[in-house]
Amino acid sequence: MSFFLDNPPDFQRHNAEVAEVWNAYKQGRPTRVPVSIYGSIRNLIQNPAINNTGYTFEDFFSNPEAQIRCQLTYQKWFRQNVLHDGEMGPPRDGWSLIVDFQNSYDAGWFGCPLHFDGNAVPDTIEILREDKHKLYKMQCPDLLHGGLMGRAVEFFDYMKSRCRNLEFDGLSVNPPRTIPSETTDGPLDVAYKLRGAGEVCMDMIADPDYYHDLMDFITDCLIRRMKAVREWRWQHTPDSPDKSQYRRPSFFFADDAIVLLSLQQYEEFVYPYHKRIVDAFSDGSPTRVHLCGDASRFFLFLRDHLSVRQFDTGFPVDLGALRRQLGPDVEIYGGPTIMLLKGGPVSAIRDHVRDICRSGVTDGGKFVMIAANNLAPCTPVEHLAAMYDAVKQFGRM
Repeated sequence: MSFFLDNPPDFQRHNAEVAEVWNAYKQGRPTRVPVSIYGSIRNLIQNPAINNTGYTFEDFFSNPEAQIRCQLTYQKWFRQNVLHDGEMGPPRDGWSLIVDFQNSYDAGWFGCPLHFDGNAVPDTIEILREDKHKLYKMQCPDLLHGGLMGRAVEFFDYMKSRCRNLEFDGLSVNPPRTIPSETTDGPLDVAYKLRGAGEVCMDMIADPDYYHDLMDFITDCLIRRMKAVREWRWQHTPDSPDKSQYRRPSFFFADDAIVLLSLQQYEEFVYPYHKRIVDAFSDGSPTRVHLCGDASRFFLFLRDHLSVRQFDTGFPVDLGALRRQLGPDVEIYGGPTIMLLKGGPVSAIRDHVRDICRSGVTDGGKFVMIAANNLAPCTPVEHLAAMYDAVKQFGRM
């Protein structure tokens, strides 16, 4: 097994086929299940076989030049070696850059310091674990320069200037259009990164007044920041089609931490804060949500109370049962676990894809196969090819 395709497809032919697959899917007449594969920059940085940059995660978080080099190197590898229903080969419109602080941007903005542990994805250190009452001395950080946000703005400015005359593999490089703070990884996710996962759950039961003070503070600050970053983007990108529109279609949010709770606890302790955020940024049309783990116990409630019509699932999720529960009009993203895709064998991957396609999840035509929402580093490309080929065989509509 390797990390490079022995026989890459004809990219032009592949891209034409992909365009037809997605066009049919979006028109509500899918010919087969589409395949989307997401993979963060850790797939480059944590795989020595493809990381020829010499950069670590500490470099990536501290040096904008490292972000540029790593992102371009990763894009080139991904577009040449990962079979999926996305454009492969050289990008028609040039390479693209983003400001990327992984899942640390929320807590980092609130002032949680970054912790680097070898070359693992950095995390943040809780600032309210030992003394939770520090909360009452806190104010919302500077909306554009507080904590990690200040670094994000600096990286944005550097990348924008650098891209004026930057080329990679003979193609232009497009600068980022925003910084990572227009949405949120979720108020409960922020709460446990500020306070600690066990501690915030105990606060719900033992000190609910404090818990709600914490969640009120977090939610209010997040909404203010998300509005401020939109305004900042509109100033820096005057051609933004959503200019002056805080509330817009297809609002997306996440909150992986709710998997710690029962549905009853979610409804009492978290839903009111999710609703505040959705009300502030959704125009009332269907919303989208990403939830790691088996969060399927929340999906029906989210469909009915927050108008969620697209679920990006984690694992282990019974996708057939989820379709029967949610009905044919809800879009579901799901697929094999990252462990199976990484470890194989190919035969087991093919069998699992077949079972998913025959589970009933494709009823209604609103299902997209994914690699369990974030590809694991060092996953052999042959395993991804096996998933893709199996979908082509078993996912015909």
